[in-house]
Amino acid sequence: MSSLIPAAELVKQAAAWIAEARSLHPEKNLATLLDEAGMRFNLTPLDSQSLERIFSSKA
Repeated sequence: MSSLIPAAELVKQAAAWIAEARSLHPEKNLATLLDEAGMRFNLTPLDSQSLERIFSSKA
């Protein structure tokens, strides 16, 4: 049985992962973390752009 996770939930999980990764690895730049999150959470380019806007405004 396969369970699908809604795209919005994947973005939330990716955002939480990026926030944690930034605190654990401050030497990694945002672009690297966004790329890694995109692969880990199978995000669309639009999802990745949304995350970039969120984290760029917090910088």
